[in-house]
Amino acid sequence: MELRVLRYFLAVAKEESISGAANYLHLSQPSLSRQLMELERELGKTLFLRGNRKITLTEDGELLRQRATEILTLVENTEAAFRDSTEEITGEVYIGGGETQAMRLIASCAQAVAQAYPAVRYHLYSGNADDVMERLDRGVLDFGLMIEPFDRRKYHFLKLPVTDTWGVLMRKDSPLAAHAFVRTEELWDLPLLISAQSRVLSELPAWIGKPLEELHVVGTYNLLFNASLMVSEGMGYALCLDRLVQTDANSDLCFRPLFPERKVGICVVWKKYRVFSRAAQKFLEQLQQLYDS
Repeated sequence: MELRVLRYFLAVAKEESISGAANYLHLSQPSLSRQLMELERELGKTLFLRGNRKITLTEDGELLRQRATEILTLVENTEAAFRDSTEEITGEVYIGGGETQAMRLIASCAQAVAQAYPAVRYHLYSGNADDVMERLDRGVLDFGLMIEPFDRRKYHFLKLPVTDTWGVLMRKDSPLAAHAFVRTEELWDLPLLISAQSRVLSELPAWIGKPLEELHVVGTYNLLFNASLMVSEGMGYALCLDRLVQTDANSDLCFRPLFPERKVGICVVWKKYRVFSRAAQKFLEQLQQLYDS
């Protein structure tokens, strides 16, 4: 059993398709298919269930994925141990996330890594949870900053020591601005701007207490800044997380938390079985050192 073939196997397991893995590995599909069939013959086991749209692993395939990941990790760690300890670590780290103050913790971690490995570069992608998960699944991102809840079956995660609070962004001359908080029933007849991400849309009726089609939704947003301009122009009230838009004395906007209070946890997530670059691995180690309590 060759290490090269194990890497091919893990790529197919990750991409869930021969064509996707072949593109990722820069191989022809027939060549990749042939080597996978030879691996199955060598082991005497069926590793894949080949469907019309995607490939899934059999029970034996799942076992091999676990063992192959362990084998390749051991090989990489062994090679690293024999390298010159002064060898410079370079590379790219790709991080995606929505708008949240928790990004400051990511920045703090990146700065700590930069002090030890100044040649590491970071690429940030801003998007909502749907965008970030899609890019994690495609392998475009190493890490995603996600608001709970999310699908924990597909990802490893590290919970950060922060929470965000749901509330309402409004003009300071709004009648609701005089209140310390906004009761959910006060939103029922107001013009609302809401997040377009699927998880929020599915959960919103339960915690507002009214079906989505009965609310006065005047618009949806992906990221909050542009929605805040519509709020400022009197378009409506934006349901959002706190501390994302300036609401100081120079702003015409203010934020009021919901009642009952609704806080959410923030996690850094990464796809299971992902093989990191050395730069991304150093970032993860620093992240765990700082926040994995």
